[in-house]
Amino acid sequence: MQTLRNLIGGRWEDSTGEDVLTVVNPATEEAFARFGAGSADDVDRAVAAAVTAQPRWAGLTVTERVERLHTWADTVLAHATELAELECREMGKPIGIGRSFVEGGVAALKAAAAQALTYPFTETVTGPGGDRTDIVRHPLGATAVITPWNFPVTMVLGALGPLLAAGNTVVVKPSERSPVSTVRLFELAELAGMPAGVLNLVLGDGRTGAALTEHEDVRLVHFTGSVAVGRQVGAATGRRLRRCVLELGGKDPVVVDAGVDPVATARAVAFGAFVNTGQICTSMERIYVHEQIAEEFVKALVAAAQTFTIGDGMEPGTVLGPLVDERQRDTVRRHVEDAVHKGATVRTGGVVPRRPGYFYPATVLTEVDDTMLVMTEETFGPLAPVVVVPTFEEGMARAAVSRFGLAATVYTDDPEHIVAAARLPAGVVWVNQWQGGGPERLYEPARDSGMGATGARASYDAATRPAAVHVSATPASAGR
Repeated sequence: MQTLRNLIGGRWEDSTGEDVLTVVNPATEEAFARFGAGSADDVDRAVAAAVTAQPRWAGLTVTERVERLHTWADTVLAHATELAELECREMGKPIGIGRSFVEGGVAALKAAAAQALTYPFTETVTGPGGDRTDIVRHPLGATAVITPWNFPVTMVLGALGPLLAAGNTVVVKPSERSPVSTVRLFELAELAGMPAGVLNLVLGDGRTGAALTEHEDVRLVHFTGSVAVGRQVGAATGRRLRRCVLELGGKDPVVVDAGVDPVATARAVAFGAFVNTGQICTSMERIYVHEQIAEEFVKALVAAAQTFTIGDGMEPGTVLGPLVDERQRDTVRRHVEDAVHKGATVRTGGVVPRRPGYFYPATVLTEVDDTMLVMTEETFGPLAPVVVVPTFEEGMARAAVSRFGLAATVYTDDPEHIVAAARLPAGVVWVNQWQGGGPERLYEPARDSGMGATGARASYDAATRPAAVHVSATPASAGR
């Protein structure tokens, strides 16, 4: 049984909290790690360490900070397989998939850090009469990052680049469901020579997260998680007049137009719906397919779903690992049972396997409607509910009806329909390629899916505070 500790000011310490939590392997249902549930005292000490370290870190040049981050990124990349194995043990992600996402996180950290080299930390504007105004963007100070359980390593790396490169220090609180890989990630930061106090780690449950978001010395909270908790984070930071960046849940639609290859598109949709066992904020959770290709599309989607073999992610050939825990599997099962009760048809899957572990098969549903939970609430599981629509326009209209607005995907070869895709109310819209986009992308979730723009310059704008320094063209001695 591995014991996990906090990293505070460069020292690994036990939590001062009395409660103990465990990490359970979702493929075997066996506990393999434990840690203190956290306390306000842990948070106070971690934030104090971040506050103390921040001036020295900000005193480095931008180039020096970027070089430190790149060294850490290279160290992480050298341990990508190890980190993927830890993620597999704590939340079930197959190792091959996990490694690819760790590598993606490293690339995101490097790209975000490199953007600091061209970001205008100082801009000069010249006014009438030769007056000059310098816009100087200062780091905020100590910041907090609270990450979800589905991508422990990738989400930390993706959030930290702009915050650290801009001169802030950070306290990270990972999900209590998957803290093991994050602990190792911070050990690698030490190995890479990151200065003490720049990166701090506190473990715990929602009580620790609340203490962090409500801390007076935390200048920004970057939270990724559920809508319910996101509202609490927003309320807490609002009371203190502090910033927050929220990326919350989604119920992402897919619109499949007539004229596309139904088999190739179905395979792409299957990947978007089932990869990581559907435990991605931007998983494809509502599928609207044109009636002209619906029959062939559904047939191909069912066939593709059946290739997602269930198993322990440590085993070669496993494509579909377990859900993170029994609670998450119960949500998936409840959504399917609700849909079937209201008239949906299960085309494949839909039955909990008789084996240890929190497994659920890749499931395709048809004859679904908008009264069903699978079409209105975030499932976060391997479900692909399909609605047949008579026109592309109806598919777009139904895709737009949701309280969520994180991402959406459209498959079409019609130039006018490609233009129309941009009208979907979502932070990101992909056309003909799910998860596309480069490092210069920036977006802000719509509706209940969050607030605060992220990516490229927007992340640096959020991580800094602009101040205007006005310099008069008239010398001070002119009035003598």
